[in-house]
This record gives sequence, structure tokens and C-alpha cells, in this order.
Amino acid sequence: MNKLNHPKSSTGPSRVDGRLKVTGAAKYSAEYELAGLVYGVLVGSTITKGVIKSIDTQKALRAPGVLAVITHFNTPVVPGYVPEKGKPEPEKSPLRVFYDDKIVFNGQPIALVIAETFERAQFAGSLVKAEYTEDKHITRLTDHLDNGFTPGEMFGMTPEYSRGTVAAWNTAPVKLEQEYIIPSEVHNPMELHACIARWDAENKFTVWTKTQGVKETQNELAAFFKLPPENIQVNSKFVGGAFGSALQVWSHEVAAVIGAKVVKRPVKLVLSRQDMFTSVGYRPHTWQKIGIGATADGKLVGITHNAVGQTSAYEDFAEFPTGVSRYLYACPNVDTHYKIVSLNVGSPIWMRGPGEATGTFALESAIDELSYQLNIDPIELRMKNYAETDPQSNKPYSSKFLNEAYKMGADHIGWSDRSPKPGAVTKDGWLVGYGVSGGVFGADREPATVKATMMADGMLVLQTAVSDIGPGTGTAMVAIAAETMGIPAEKVRFDLGDSSYPNAPQQGGSTIASSVGSAVYMACTDLKEKFQQLIGNGGKDHPDYVKVLKEHKLDKLEVVTDSKAGSEVDKYQMYSWSVHFVVVHVHPATGVVKVDKVACVADSGRIISPKTARSQVIGGAVMGIGMALTEEAVYDHRYGRLVNSNFGDYHVPVNADIPQIEALFVNKPDPIINPIGAKGMGEISLIGMAAAVANAVYNATGKRIRTLPITPDKLVEWGVVS
Repeated sequence: MNKLNHPKSSTGPSRVDGRLKVTGAAKYSAEYELAGLVYGVLVGSTITKGVIKSIDTQKALRAPGVLAVITHFNTPVVPGYVPEKGKPEPEKSPLRVFYDDKIVFNGQPIALVIAETFERAQFAGSLVKAEYTEDKHITRLTDHLDNGFTPGEMFGMTPEYSRGTVAAWNTAPVKLEQEYIIPSEVHNPMELHACIARWDAENKFTVWTKTQGVKETQNELAAFFKLPPENIQVNSKFVGGAFGSALQVWSHEVAAVIGAKVVKRPVKLVLSRQDMFTSVGYRPHTWQKIGIGATADGKLVGITHNAVGQTSAYEDFAEFPTGVSRYLYACPNVDTHYKIVSLNVGSPIWMRGPGEATGTFALESAIDELSYQLNIDPIELRMKNYAETDPQSNKPYSSKFLNEAYKMGADHIGWSDRSPKPGAVTKDGWLVGYGVSGGVFGADREPATVKATMMADGMLVLQTAVSDIGPGTGTAMVAIAAETMGIPAEKVRFDLGDSSYPNAPQQGGSTIASSVGSAVYMACTDLKEKFQQLIGNGGKDHPDYVKVLKEHKLDKLEVVTDSKAGSEVDKYQMYSWSVHFVVVHVHPATGVVKVDKVACVADSGRIISPKTARSQVIGGAVMGIGMALTEEAVYDHRYGRLVNSNFGDYHVPVNADIPQIEALFVNKPDPIINPIGAKGMGEISLIGMAAAVANAVYNATGKRIRTLPITPDKLVEWGVVS
């Protein structure tokens, strides 16, 4: 099979949906106007653990414009919530909204108020009052590390792992052991989660909802309501950011469907910003301890990586942050151990770079600490332990040019200007520090199907049920199709976000370019072959498609092509790689940290769409700066309640916090993973970034901060950075 050529343009096409988005023509899930549309507002619990004794809804029901107030006392049964006959209640499950009287976290939905307008629903919601029998709650992870339990295997990841000798680091000539902590970090996309639900018949309904996978949402809703998947239509044409928060069906979506059933009208339910902190996941608070040892010349002897993360009391979530320590470096002796602790909080969920983003903060901080103990340059230490084959599986890599990425980034950031002595460099009264960190994430290819139709007017229409949460999926797919078919990009239309289209995976885990991109390429190849069959042997590779259709009296020609990985997945280990370089300035009196320069290098195969790839890298770097310096979900543990569930108190980076970020690409196609040579990039743009910032802060100040975020109070002692 011929493979795609290397891109000739350094900038690539502009976003195909850019004009729609900047002019406001793009319609997001909450923006559809349906006949008879009414509005729902959720009422959350005011306690953190206990039982509902009563809910007074009478005042709310008498309020103007109110159509219904739904609670566990009067809700229609969700068939999928009820155990099969003869089977016990599940010990753990996703939150079953309005299912019973149990309260397991603060803000848990206890009622849905539906009214003619949003404002009336919101006012009536304030009138709903509940009485509880309150129990003692637990919300502080670090007080309950000993209560951790081992989660089950998930996505091929296991909580326990070892090769060689356990705890071999402790016998090494040079060694260290340190603890690293990240707080809960919240996705907070600009677009609030929203769902419009409409029942079309007794056993059919349609939703417009914010989701990263319309097929997955269709299947999950079908399981909840015990309906055939084809009876549920899911639409998600535009998604205003998600970062993992829309990878599953949440309770507000089920509530909207219930509400529409009750009032027999379409119901729109939009979460508040406060609800976004409790009801659609977050990166879990995680404690980690790493023991690492090396020979005097810097060869790793052993790594032991322990981690304990939080989950909810009603559902187990595991992101396996220790996994990265098993394969990032060539180390003969590695053992990792991971547990989770059940707390009275909402369930965590995947957040950009899940597991690896958490784990690399600890591992890459520890590698940096070891480099100072050994008096070896941090890049040199990494190169001494560069893995030429995968240490965990012993398989060769499908491609790996990480060494080139290190050199590219070091040259660009001016690494030679770095002083190995912390606190030795100043500029205009500020301390200057340089930091580096590597990143890695699995490069997967999932099954995907694309329908490709060449119309009589020469327009190529591609259809597949993928979502686009902002990385520019449509732009990349149009570029692949235009090049493969030999037509202008303006003659390609990419339709997505509709569950009636052919199957595609969720937009998560950095799989879409590899998975859907391969399906687009193969569908276009199949379509060209179909044209060749019409015109006979010896035809042009890129014929005049309009002319051929006209000559054969056809109004269109179409194919439906399935694409999936082959035996190569058993023979090779496939990863995307990144390196982050950071220069920071730290004020010696106040401890204020300013990020001065950033250079991020991605080794993720062929770059399909340079413009949108650059945006992905910049976005991931910004999130990494937030993870390192500002972001933290803060609980008042006396009440088990978040105290900064708003954009005023939960500090995300703003323009003043972000310098010019250089996004660099190795841009060498992976010859194994798929026919287009592309690998995922969304995750590696963040993974390792927080460690690079922390390592730069140490180089500037000589103070190692191991608990994120790195705020001035952690750097300042008696007014002086020590």
C-alpha cells in the first residue's frame, strides 16, 4: 500500500471550522432551539455523606413557570439502574442519579427542577429544601493513605509490577527517595457541560450533548434505558474543550433524559461552573514516593515507584501513574505499586495525559534530583539511560527519535547557558533557572470506519462518528483526503459528531489521527480504486472525477471502509514522545515565579496539520504551567466541600503567565503504526511539562518543591528564597 507523502508545507491548512467558530455560526450542544424547549436545573446536596430524610418541593412546584420537580421519591425508573432479577445490588457503580436516599459527596444531585425558562428553573431550585441524617465523611487523601486498596487491571495496566530485583535502588552507590504530591486538578473547559434531551417516541430519544464519543454515549445511554442503540440519536457537532471530562455519560445527561420523559417536552440542562468541579470528573489527588539509584557514572540501578490516588466512595477509578516508570528509561530493576483510596468526593476521570502526567511529575523530578547528586547534566543522565528497545516488553519501537528531540530543544532553549549550580544566575534582580523533562504516551490505533462519497459536482464528502473537542480533527482529515485524492481541500467536506455515521473511537488517548486518519486514507484509496475500475487499466492516479461520473451517468460514487491495526501491534511497542524545556525567573524576595521561555519538542510521527499541531503543543504547555504553578482544587475538609469551585478562586494561567511557546517537531513518519505515519500528540504536549517547570525552579533557587502547585509561600522563608 502506498503511504502518504511527507508534507511539503511548514504551516499547513487553516482550520476548516475556524470561520464558523470565530463568527459564532458553530452550534454547540446547548445552542439548539427546539419546539417546546424547557429548562432544567439540578439541586445539589448540602452535606457530604448521609441519608436524605425528606425533600420539600412544594414551594418550588408553586413557583411561576415550574413544570416538574424530580427527586428519588418520584422519578421514573431507569431500567439499567436496577439489578437483574436474582442479582444483588452492585457494590460499586457510576452515580445513579435520583436512585436512592444515599448521599456520597457534597453537591450530589438530589433534584431536577424543570421550568419554562432557565431563570425560573434556577429560582425554583433555590426553594427546594432537604433534611438529612448526616454521617462522618472523609475527603483528605493524605490522612488515609494506609486505607488504600489495589484496583483491578484496566486497559492492560496492572497496579503491581516488577522486573529484576525489588527495591534494588536501595543498594545503589548513589540513591535518593522522595515523596511527590499533586492536588486534584479540574478540567474546566470553556464550554459548560450541557445536554438537550427529546423523546421522539415511547422507545426513542435524541440528545444533543457535549461528548468526546457519540457512539460511546449512544451505547451507554442504551444500557441505562434498556433500548437498542439505534433507537438513540446522539449529536455533538462542536465541543468547546473537554480534556477528558466528556469521556463518559454523566448523571446530568441521564437526568435530562428522565426530565424530558416526565414533562413530555425537550429539556435543556446546562451545568453551572460550580457543578463542573464536582460532577464531571477531575485529575485525582495523588501521593507518590520514588526511590531511585544509580552508579557513580549515572547508569540507573533500580527504580521503586509507589503511588496512592483518590477515588469516589461509589465508583473505582484508577489512572496508574506508576506505569511510566516501567518503560521511560533503560533500568534493569523496576518495581511499581499503586493503590486507590475511597473518599466522599465525586468520581475522578481521565484528564489530559492521565496517569503519565501524574507519574512523570514524580519520575522526572526524581531524575533531575539524581542528576544534581551525581553532578551530571540532566540531559546527559537521560541519554546514559536511553532505552533503544522497550524495557517492559523487550519489543522494538515502531519509531523513536527522542534523542533528536532532546538536541533540538536544547539548541533552541539555549541549554548551554544553564549553570549546573542552583541560584547562580540572575537577571535584573531575578533568579534564573533552566529545567527539562521528558514525556511519553502510548500510540494506539483503534478501529474506525469512514464513508467516502464523491458527488457529481466534485465534492468529496467523508462521514464518521468521531467528535472534535478542539484539536483540529476535521482539518487534519480534510488534509489527508485532499492529498490522497489529489483535489483541493475546498472540495472536501468532513461530517462528524453524529451517531448515525459509521463507527469511530472516542476522541481521547491521542488515537484519532492514527485511527480515523488511517480510515480516511484507506477510504480515499478504495474510492480511487473504484474510479480506476470504471475507467479501466492505465488510468491516471488522480483522474477528473466529475468527468468520470458524468461519462458513466452516475450522480455519485461511494465506499465504506473499515480500518484497524494489524499484526504489527504484537511485534512492536508504539509510543509518542516529547521533551519540554523551560526557563523561569524567580523573585528572591517574594517567591513569584515567571515562566520566561518554553520550547516543546514532539516526536509523534508525521505531522499532518502543522498549524493545529502547534496549537495542541501550546495548549498542553499552558495546561502544564497551570499544573505546576497555579491549579489546585481546595477542600474545606470540615464540611467536605470545595471552596474554590469558580474561576475567581481556582487559578488557571492567564495571558500574563504565558510567554512565547515554541512548538517544535521531529516530523519523521512512523513506518509501522499506520499507512499515514502519524501518532498521537494531545497527551504528550502536557506530559512532563510540570516537572520541567519544577526542575527549572530548583535550578533557579536551590529549593526543591515536591508538592504542586509551586506557589510563592512554598518558596519564601522569612522573605527570602532559600
